[in-house]
Amino acid sequence: MLDFHWFLPTYGDSRGIIGGGHGTRTRTSAQPRSASLTYLRQISTAAEQLGFEGLLIPTGAWCEDAWITAAMLSSITERIKFLVALRPGLMSPTLAAQMAATFQWQSGGRLLLNVVTGGEDHEQRTYGDFEDKDSRYARASEFLQIFNDLWRSPDPVDFTGRYHQVESATIPRRPEPTPPLYFGGSSPAAGPVFADHCDVYLTWGEPPAAVEKKLTWINALAEERHRQVEHGIRLHIISRDTSQEAWTEAQRLLDGISPEQIEFVQASLKRSQSEGQRRMLELNQGSKDGLEVSPNLWAGVGLVRGGAGTALVGSHREVADRIAEYAEIGLTKFVMSGFPHLEEAYWFGEGVLPLLAERGLWTHPEARPAADTLHVPFAS
Repeated sequence: MLDFHWFLPTYGDSRGIIGGGHGTRTRTSAQPRSASLTYLRQISTAAEQLGFEGLLIPTGAWCEDAWITAAMLSSITERIKFLVALRPGLMSPTLAAQMAATFQWQSGGRLLLNVVTGGEDHEQRTYGDFEDKDSRYARASEFLQIFNDLWRSPDPVDFTGRYHQVESATIPRRPEPTPPLYFGGSSPAAGPVFADHCDVYLTWGEPPAAVEKKLTWINALAEERHRQVEHGIRLHIISRDTSQEAWTEAQRLLDGISPEQIEFVQASLKRSQSEGQRRMLELNQGSKDGLEVSPNLWAGVGLVRGGAGTALVGSHREVADRIAEYAEIGLTKFVMSGFPHLEEAYWFGEGVLPLLAERGLWTHPEARPAADTLHVPFAS
């Protein structure tokens, strides 16, 4: 059964593409919507009603704090989960484990965690972090070792590493159920960190053949460690009643991007050391031409937005077909978004999800047995 998550734009929203992010100043040519609690609540309750499993809340210098936002929204929603982005290295692993356990308890088991090592040196330095990319992955591995041990070990945790040291570390309660750890990374150093410590490998949207190659790599690493893992993908969505309507909307978004915006954002994103970001830039080539890089997969978003830069564009049935193709190669978690996020949640939730339900690929979370919503604790 597939799970679908929606995205919470804590940097603001718009009828145009919000450009920037990932170390680049965000801006849009369209009238922006503030990321107020009132607006974020609208998106959250809409996503909950439509049947999304959770909400991805980003982290970075370009958006509001993920933990505080999730905590506030958890008190005004009922079922939906919060996929909170967490950056190892910016806080103590003991404190992070304690915060996660508290959130899990107070929210009634609605926490998911997205581990973000940080791909941009210049952004990390704004937080006082001057480690290089490989060091951040090594540090994340130590962090996650302590983090998971605090959730699993019946005894106080001692750990001495290059980046972290704790002595007799404990937390007041263990999270129940144990929140799954999502983790993304295309660099060679990312795979072993994921396979050692995390549960759901998350990739940005690439053509199916490229995604399948990544999954083969990750599965081999997990099998070496005798672990079973899941896979997810991060995509934008432009889904309409007809294919023509969807591509007309994609063109409208593209028309709202100026050459100056593209030049500014592309130059900034090329500073990134992220392999995933390099792959996004390779798909769009900095040009408005040739952006359908695979059937119904459009790379236009990545012209001015850091991070996930591709969208599925088409009729509801075409989008459902593409999702089914991704599912066939092993993806079970889909993290979606659109511009603007409130309206696009309805287009997707009312247009695509019912088609996937007809195919037996999706069921509304409220209709599932309770056991289906629980996470199996980490097993090494």
